[in-house]
Order: sequence, then C-alpha cells, then structure tokens
Amino acid sequence: MAQHPESQHLALARHCFAMADRYARPSLRAFRLAACALLALLLTSLGHAQTADERARKIVSRMTLDEKIEQLHGFRDATHNRIVLGIPRLGIPDLCITNGPAGAGPGGIKPPRPATALPAPIALASTWDRDLAMEYGAVAGSESRDLGNSLLEAPTINIMRVPQNGRTFEGYGEDPFLTGQLAVAFIDGVQSRGIMADVKHYVANNQETDRSAVDEEISERALREIYLPAFEDSVKLGHSASVMCAYPKVNGAFNCENVGLLDTILKKEWGLAGFVTSDFGAVHSTVESALAGLDLEMPTGKYFGEALKAAVEGGKVPMSVIDDKLIRRYRAMIQSGVFDHPLTPKPLPAREHGAIALRIAEDGIVLLKNSGGILPLKASQLKRIALIGPAKASTGGGGSSHVVPLYTVDPLDGLRSRAGSQVTIETNDGADIPAAAALAHSADFAIVLVVDQDREGHDQSLSLPGNQDELVRAVATANPRTVVVLKTGSAVLMPWAELVPAIVEAWYPGEEDGNAVAAILFGEVNPSGKLPITFPRSPEDLPASKPEQYPGVDKVAHYSEGVFVGYRHYDAAKKDPLFPFGHGLSYTTFGYANLQVSPERLLLSANAKPNVQIEFDVVNSGRVSGAEVAQLYIGMPSSDAVPQPPKQLKEFKKVRLEPGRKAYVQFALNQRAFSYWDTTVHDWKVAPGTYSILVGSSSRDVRLSTQIQIAPPGESH
Repeated sequence: MAQHPESQHLALARHCFAMADRYARPSLRAFRLAACALLALLLTSLGHAQTADERARKIVSRMTLDEKIEQLHGFRDATHNRIVLGIPRLGIPDLCITNGPAGAGPGGIKPPRPATALPAPIALASTWDRDLAMEYGAVAGSESRDLGNSLLEAPTINIMRVPQNGRTFEGYGEDPFLTGQLAVAFIDGVQSRGIMADVKHYVANNQETDRSAVDEEISERALREIYLPAFEDSVKLGHSASVMCAYPKVNGAFNCENVGLLDTILKKEWGLAGFVTSDFGAVHSTVESALAGLDLEMPTGKYFGEALKAAVEGGKVPMSVIDDKLIRRYRAMIQSGVFDHPLTPKPLPAREHGAIALRIAEDGIVLLKNSGGILPLKASQLKRIALIGPAKASTGGGGSSHVVPLYTVDPLDGLRSRAGSQVTIETNDGADIPAAAALAHSADFAIVLVVDQDREGHDQSLSLPGNQDELVRAVATANPRTVVVLKTGSAVLMPWAELVPAIVEAWYPGEEDGNAVAAILFGEVNPSGKLPITFPRSPEDLPASKPEQYPGVDKVAHYSEGVFVGYRHYDAAKKDPLFPFGHGLSYTTFGYANLQVSPERLLLSANAKPNVQIEFDVVNSGRVSGAEVAQLYIGMPSSDAVPQPPKQLKEFKKVRLEPGRKAYVQFALNQRAFSYWDTTVHDWKVAPGTYSILVGSSSRDVRLSTQIQIAPPGESH
C-alpha cells in the first residue's frame, strides 16, 4: 500500500531535522533547523499532491514497450556518454550521470568540465568526521547538479582488502563501521542538494587486477561482517537513491546478475526503494540480469536493448519486471526533484568550495611520526628550506573519478605563504639524487615530497615508484632535520622510516594541496587525521599475502583470511604494523579518564536486547588547540567454531578542544554492535560471554578498558 503523501512529506521533514541535528556544526545548526522547519511547512501544504510512487506508476502505464526498453540503458555518441535520454511526450527528463567519489568528475556531456578537486576520499576517511563527510557530499552533489547532472556515481565504499588495490584512494579504508558511517553522511550531503547518490561498487570490487573476470570466493560470514555492512548502512540509513553493481563475480556469479546479492539481500532484505545501475560494461547477460534485479545497463544497451525486448516478447522476462525497474528509477528521480526542477547549469562557487576542500584536506592529513617534536616548523628559526620532489599539486588519483580542478595551489606557493620573505626556499625535483642531497645539506631543514599515482584499472606495488626510496635515504643522510611528506593513495612501504624524524601522510590533498600541507608543517593547523588503513612493514605481513588470495590463481581469488582483514589480522596474528589503524599524532596531547559502562551485565532473552551506555572524558592536556578522535573497540568472545578478532571498531567521535578543556563523550551501543553473523541460522547473533570494552587513540593505543558480561537465557543476574 502506498504511503499517504502527507505522511511521506512529514517523514522527509523529520529526516531533515534529524540530519541537521546530527551533522551540523554548532554555528550552522540553528540555520539548518530553521530551513527544515520551512521545509516541513511547505511539504505539509503539498499533502494532497500525488506521491512519487503514484506519479511513477502513471508514467509507466502510458509507455510503449519500445519506450520502456529505451529507458533501461544508457546512450553514447560523440558528445554524450553517461546519459539516458528522456521522453519529452511523457515529461521524462534526461538522466545525466557524473562520476564523483572525489567531486564532480566526467559527466554525461563531453568533454569533462572543471569542478572543485576535493581531497581523495581516503583523505576524507582520515578525518573520521561525519560533519566533514556531509560537507564533502554536499559540495560534490551541488556542483554535479550545477554542471547539469542528476545522478552522482558515489560514494565508493569497497573495503580495502589489499593496499595494492589501485582504487584504494577512492574509498574509506579497511573498516566496515567507519566506512558505513562516512558513507551515510556523504550520501546525506549529496541528496540534500537535489541529486541522487549511486553507492558503489556492490560488492567486493577489491582489486583492479582481472576485475572484469575474477571470481571472488568469500565466506558468508566475511561477506556479512566485512564487505556488506557499509552498503547496508547506505541503503537503510543513508537511503541512497541507487546502487551500482560491480565487475567481479562473487561465489561464481557476476554481481550484476547475482540474484542473491541484488534481489534477495539488497531489495528484499534491506528494502532498497531505489534502483540498481551497472558499472560500465559490467553486464554479461540479458534474462539473468533482468530477473536478478539489475534496473539500468550502462553505458549502452548491449544486453538491455533489442535483446531485452526480444526476451519480453518471448515471455522470458515478465512485463511486471520491466515496469518495476522503471518505477524504481522514476520514483527516485521525482523524489530528488529532477522531474519538477529542470537542470540549469550554473557557475561554480570556486573559492567557497575551495575553502571547504582546504579544511577537509587539513583535517585528513596524518602526522605519522614526529621524533623530538621537530614539527611544527617555526619561520623565525629558519633561513633556508630545501623543498625536494614534484612541483605540482597532487589533486587526485587517475581513472573515472578524476576531477579537472578549477584551480590548484602548488607546494612551493603554499610554503612561501607561511614561511614569509625572510626564509629562502630552494627547490629540486629529486631526479638528480646527488644534487638533491647537496641542496638538503646546505639547508636548515629539508622537506621531501614523495608521490605515487594510483589509478583505476591498475593495481600497484607497495613500494614508492622510481628512485624515491633512494632519494629519501640520501636526503635524510645529508640533513638530519628532514620531514617526508607522502602523497599517496594507499599504504606504502617505508624502508627509510627509521632515518627520518618526521613523516606526514597527506594523501592526494586536492586542489588546495600546497596550502593544506604548509598549514600542517608550520603549525597553523594542528594535525588531527587518523589512519583508516594499516601500513604494513612488509608484503608478507598482509592479510592476503598468498597468490591464491591475491591476485588469485586462474582468475579465482580465495578470501581465506575471512573476517581477519586489516587491523583485525594484525591483532590476531600479533604482528606489529609500521603504523596501525587509527594512528595519528598531534602537536598537543590528550588524556582519557573516567570510563563508565552501564549495565555491566546483561541477560540475553527474546525480549531483552543489548543496549549499553559508555561514557568517558577526553582532555587536551597539552598547550595548543587540537582535535582528537576517540575510538571505541569491542573484543568479542572467541571460539574455535567462531574465531573473533581481538578488537573491532564500534564507535568514534572527533572532539575539538582548547588547552586544558575536557570533553564528555557518550556512546550508545545496540544489539548489532555485539553481534556476529551465524552461518547456521543465517542471521545476526549475540554470543554469551565476556566482552572487552576498549577506548583509545588508535587500535594499538588503548587508554581505558573494562569488561561486560552477557549471560545466556535462563541464567539469573
């Protein structure tokens, strides 16, 4: 039964209030709440209008079979690429699509137009900040719409199973909870701007090697606990308008024709109200894909064109299945406003959005090492700086997510603006190592920029490309006051880590590269980024270190590590990473105290479900303002039958504190936080036993801990 229009409108208004309260910074919350109140009044006044579902069904009822088929696939020619052409006689507008994990990338009209080159999504993940994720999504969404698009292919939320994956920079790291939380905030930001999100790539698009053919053998438990949760959050909490099915096979079936993943889990179990698009060229069948739940083939109609029409006429695909695909898409387009508000290209607010990009880049930079407090730099104590490495800004990775920047700030320009005219900055591109070392030797301080260029369609080595490792060794030997600034899309090996006193991971900082890095180096901004991925000491330490695991043998990749991905693996194997998940230093210090957990003992029953309150204090015990990410992990009861990692991230909060000030942090954990996937009943289950509650500054820096007991049914308190 269709939801009454007034209820639908009020539900949307309530969602607006919730998002304003959840994500808005204090300075913006009042404004956003007022805007939501106005929205509530407006939507209530529209209570007697047709629902989006009713409108969509009426449109579909008037369509011919040829028109329906034309609407189930994309169109491509010399000037169009990511587009489904509309039908003017029915008032159906074009569906213009743009790529967008890192901002408004290639769209439906060629060639790509400039937009704000936001920091790489892995840098956003390093902020551990839901507010910033929503702002990131809002910038990407508004610019995509202002460039004439109605659907944004983002966010990319595939879990980083292997750091060699060429698209690690497009995602949010190795942990499903962190990824899901940031994805929901990003989607809220995108869809608040009247544009549809397209969360991707569903599911387990975890390597570029053989991505179109590899069969990933993944256990049911690993799928449910590691690779599916962020998609589940995106659908259930983020209400993403669409989902993109991925290239690979999962357990023998291609994603875009995988009935278990698309129809059973995505649409029936999770209740996706929107539609499923294919990755470009990820479709391999007509009837199987249509019946499994694929709703739109991109970029053309190889399988969903004449072949689909013949399948309908031959009775192999019911008309009701075709109609459902169209109703899903039109309903989402109507709800987003695409039908009623024609897309009108507008100039982009370059400086306003550039300021947001800068703030995200600054918050995402991770201070990995700072021996002796060599950072931040003080211009008053410097005369000469040697800046060694590439001269251009690192605006992003390669492939379909690449954004043509509106402008760029190069490293030298950013440093000069902070160092002032009294400090001489001399440059060397690093190609001539002896010359670079000589320059470093003559300077007060040396900054070495090392880079990679990760890209779609290609996995990479964990080693820095070219002679950059040798360059770092030579410079660090020539000048003991050396900082290495990494601009990478994933974890890299650092055989020189012990030689340099300071290491900064800046990722791909986007168009404001030079300003963001300089602000951190000179202490204008106190670093607060935390790693969303583990940095290994060697390739042998990786969870998937055998060829049969990655990249696979005979195009089959065995996910034999199960749930032991990322820090879960390092903790269980008792291996020390180079830098652990959640790690990130600051120019100040933070203390943790007063951990309280309530209740300390729970009894499992049909009616009583775990609901645990966790409270503690975080204090800035240093001398400068800063931000800390308080991280909450749970250690679950482990057994031979169901082995558990020593800890799993279940909550986090970024707190910003002046020196001496204290923040009271409170978390509420529900039943899901204590659950594992039981493969015997194919559902989530809470095991009785002792659970560790771990609070700290990283996965390897636990400051507070306690335990709670969950007793089985029938046991008294």
